Amino acid sequence: MTTAPEQNSPSRYLQQAVGLATDNVDRGGGPFGAVVVTADGRVFEGVNRVTLDNDPTAHAEVVAIRAAAAGTANFNLQGAVLYASCEPCPLCLASALWARIDRVYFAADRHGAAAAGFDDALFYEYFDGSRTDLMPVTRGDLPASDAPFKAWGANTERTEY
Repeated sequence: MTTAPEQNSPSRYLQQAVGLATDNVDRGGGPFGAVVVTADGRVFEGVNRVTLDNDPTAHAEVVAIRAAAAGTANFNLQGAVLYASCEPCPLCLASALWARIDRVYFAADRHGAAAAGFDDALFYEYFDGSRTDLMPVTRGDLPASDAPFKAWGANTERTEY
């Protein structure tokens, strides 16, 4: 016998994320869904829109984070929790870090995603330093490279983040 998840338990929102992911497949999107619950309890959803929007950054977690930031009118989502239908990839983890998300829960793991054709193992290898050949990143020698930072420091009306 299974019981319904508690109102604010991780299972509730993980089930919501999995449901979003499954429904998204029926609408032509990727099999990923995410939910952001802000500190004040507001819920924002996102689904994978990579192929629908031709946007390689439109992962479900990123879409949910964008919705939460827009909905709260704040790029700082401190106190929020991200629930994802699948283990977040490095892009999504970095987005959650930049958004100051407090915690992440996920349902399926990256191995299940790989078995379904969504293998991001190379990206993890790139970030751990074992596959730097995947995309070389080189610093160019430009004397004025610090000009934007000087402008930022001089701007007394800047919004810190």
